[in-house]
Amino acid sequence: MSKALIMASVAPMISAFNRDNIRLLQEMGQEVHVLANFTEDSETAKGRNKAFKEELEAMGVTAFDIAIDRDPLKITNLQSLFQIKKIFDREQYALIHCHSPIGGVLTRLAAAESRKKGTKVIYTAHGFHFFDGAPKKNWLLYYPVEKWLARLTDNLITINDEDFAAAHERRFKAEKLTLIEGVGIDQKRFMPTNDELRRKVRKKLGFPEDDFILIYVGELCTRKHQELLIKVVQQLSQDIKNIKLLLIGDGDKKNVYQEQIQALGVENHVDLLGYRTDVHQLMQMADIVVSSSKQEGLPVNIMEGMAIGLPLVVTDCRGNRDLVQHGTNGFVIEKENAASFAAAIKKLYASKTLRESFSEQSLQLIEQYGIEKISQKMKKLYQETLQTPMVSPLTTALASEQKKTIR
Repeated sequence: MSKALIMASVAPMISAFNRDNIRLLQEMGQEVHVLANFTEDSETAKGRNKAFKEELEAMGVTAFDIAIDRDPLKITNLQSLFQIKKIFDREQYALIHCHSPIGGVLTRLAAAESRKKGTKVIYTAHGFHFFDGAPKKNWLLYYPVEKWLARLTDNLITINDEDFAAAHERRFKAEKLTLIEGVGIDQKRFMPTNDELRRKVRKKLGFPEDDFILIYVGELCTRKHQELLIKVVQQLSQDIKNIKLLLIGDGDKKNVYQEQIQALGVENHVDLLGYRTDVHQLMQMADIVVSSSKQEGLPVNIMEGMAIGLPLVVTDCRGNRDLVQHGTNGFVIEKENAASFAAAIKKLYASKTLRESFSEQSLQLIEQYGIEKISQKMKKLYQETLQTPMVSPLTTALASEQKKTIR
């Protein structure tokens, strides 16, 4: 039985986005391993990662815990690189599928020798850190690294049109470039909502029936930029007394946002709900999905909202604009423009007909992003990648001796 590895810098990247890939590889007869940092700072994250590791072991998946740091400049990542290379040399993987910028860098450097023996390396870019409007430092750091490492990649997967075009136009020299639209949405779990279901879920979770609820699921961090939404709600609360913003997720900006909420006096209008396992229900009771993000790959939270049939108000960034068609299933608003963001929400608040129209369009547009369709594409990609037989160390040694003899 040949072996396949799925790798990311942190375990939640595998837990959230790669469960189906693990299943696919196992169904194809691969012995599956995963490698990530399973040890995070917060106690809640540690608990979730421990539970995920136990789940993997129950599935027959070997999990390696390596102390990878998400900061690309941390010297400790050099030590992690050597640890990863030792694992690659020992396990002799047929296929390695890596995710996240740091995970992608460490994997492709560590696998350089393994590729010469036949290991195939796939890298999924969940949104390049260089893009139109990105900080100059991103272009100076991430762009040259990603372009150079593409040479050590058998298949570079991008998840949105902008990144796919950038990789082509800037001549990234991966063996193959592929566009696969995200990780897929489970439409059996994220089912369309309606007024009756909305009331039922609100009653169950303890939310007033007449609240007008905005929801944003995402890490509390600078990139997701939730402070914009808090400002928007402060503006809206003057006219929409029943406005409520639910922010789902943990992150290093939690304390900052708590202070902002208190400073703006919107404690009754903004709830920080932390990490939740009932996101589908929280969305089913919401009125609008919002996103204040500065950059995205192909945002799962937006796709989940579309699958539930919600209208959307989002910032104009890569990923968001791949999913939200302005005036069709939502509004796409200029970044940092709190006034325009608030105006768009007011427009939806005032018109149930408009909300229902956007809802219908969201349900139609999400069809191409269903988990079944994405799984079919990934299965085909894995099958094509594994078609080339892996060269064993013995074969390599014999070939080397043969060359010496010929000389």
